[in-house]
Amino acid sequence: MTHKLDFQQPAKGAYCQLDDLLNMRFIAGDLRLSPLRMSRSQLAGSFRTRFRGRGMEFEEVRHYQAGDDIRSIDWRVTARTQVPHTKLFREERERPVILMLDQRPGMFFGSRTCFKSVLAAQCAAALAWVALGNNDRIGGLVFNDNSERDLRPQRNRHALLNLLQEIHGFNQQLNSPISAGVATTLAPRLNDLRRIARPGSAAVIISDFAGFGAECEERLYQLSRHCDVTLLHISDPIEMTLPEGHLLNISDGQHRRRLDTSSRALQQDYSQLFEKHRDELQRCATRLGVPLLPLTTAQSAYTQLQTLFGKKPCRR
Repeated sequence: MTHKLDFQQPAKGAYCQLDDLLNMRFIAGDLRLSPLRMSRSQLAGSFRTRFRGRGMEFEEVRHYQAGDDIRSIDWRVTARTQVPHTKLFREERERPVILMLDQRPGMFFGSRTCFKSVLAAQCAAALAWVALGNNDRIGGLVFNDNSERDLRPQRNRHALLNLLQEIHGFNQQLNSPISAGVATTLAPRLNDLRRIARPGSAAVIISDFAGFGAECEERLYQLSRHCDVTLLHISDPIEMTLPEGHLLNISDGQHRRRLDTSSRALQQDYSQLFEKHRDELQRCATRLGVPLLPLTTAQSAYTQLQTLFGKKPCRR
């Protein structure tokens, strides 16, 4: 009980601690990998609540798609329709779970208690412990602007600890919210995720989705055809609204500018930039039928994951 009370407090600091990632195992018993709900946005669409893969219980027949296991082809339906069909089975015992974690420079930012990169790392660790507790195979793809590390799904504690070490290592490399060179978009990373995620896998993408565009949506569509995808959108309160009545000095490392946040026009333009990004991401998720779940640095990882992935809905 003590651990849960501690985790109700928001994380603090610019860097995650390996002990905190290890301690996320104490909240895993309260969570499940199927989200309770999607974003509160009225644009939210439906999402699948059962992960798919090879199992013992038949679920449905659909058109054969490239990458499907040919052993699952339904030859009777194929012969009758003259179009290849494959059988889908409800996963009963275990499934591959792959966590894609964004640790690009833009995640090295926060205005309240912790940076976005820290919250993302804690959420990834918590869901990894949940997967291990479900006897699922756990893998990951951790990346920044310059490199990435992919861990193929395995069902053992050693694989999870390796993933936590990689998460911690990438997090410690961050030192500026500004990219040193050309900023990397999510598109090539999503392509790599599709390469390592076999059909029937559960893919959880944790990012602020900066630079998300048409190419990213295309990669996400290809991934969602064979995997159950969940998007965790990390944000910070100051990205949504500037504090009012202040003179803020901002810099990109080379140029400096002063902003007067008492200007209504500035406040409106600033808020609209975030709303536009969020709405575009939500429309993409709705078109693809995947859950888009919001997470903010203003609250603890435990409180938000309990709301979104808790075994029982939180009481109001």
